[in-house]
Amino acid sequence: MLASALVVGLAIGAAATVFGYSNLVTVNVNWSVFHVNAVPLWTVAVVPLALVLVAGTVYHWVDGLHHFTEHMRHRRRVHELEAEITSLRAHLDHVLEMPDHSTSRLPSKAITAEPVPPVHESAAPALTEPVAPLETPVPENGAKAAPSRPPRPKRAAEPDGQETATTESAVGA
Repeated sequence: MLASALVVGLAIGAAATVFGYSNLVTVNVNWSVFHVNAVPLWTVAVVPLALVLVAGTVYHWVDGLHHFTEHMRHRRRVHELEAEITSLRAHLDHVLEMPDHSTSRLPSKAITAEPVPPVHESAAPALTEPVAPLETPVPENGAKAAPSRPPRPKRAAEPDGQETATTESAVGA
C-alpha cells in the first residue's frame, strides 16, 4: 500500500512538472475579494493540488497518531487487568487454601481426612399392598383414548421424621 502511494505520488509529481514547463503563460486570478495578477498558469492548477495533498497527508498522520495512542492506552489497560487477575487468583487460592502454583505442586500443609460419623439406621415401615389402577373407559371406535395416570401416592410425615406412602382413594379425597 505504501509503495503504491509512492508510485502514485511520483506520477503526480512528474505530471505536474511537465504541465508546469508546458504552461508558462501568465494569467490574472480574480475572485470576489482576492486578486492576483501575472501568475504563471501552471500555479493555478498545481498549487491547489499540492495544498490538498499536503493537507491530506497531515490529516492521515494525525489520525494515525490518534489510533496509536488509543492502542497504547488499551494495551496498558490490558496489562493492568492481567495483573489484577493474577493477584485475584492468588488471593482466591489463599482463601480456598489451594496450593501455590508458582513453585511447587505439593501442598504446603498435610491434609487429613476426618472419619464420617455413622448413620443411625431405623427400621423402615412396611409398604402397603399396591392399589389396583382405576378402570378407564374403553374409547369408541375411531376416538382417541385420553392418557391417564394412576394417582400419585401422597407422602405424610410421621412424628419421628420418617415419611410413609399413602394412596388416595377414588371415593373420598
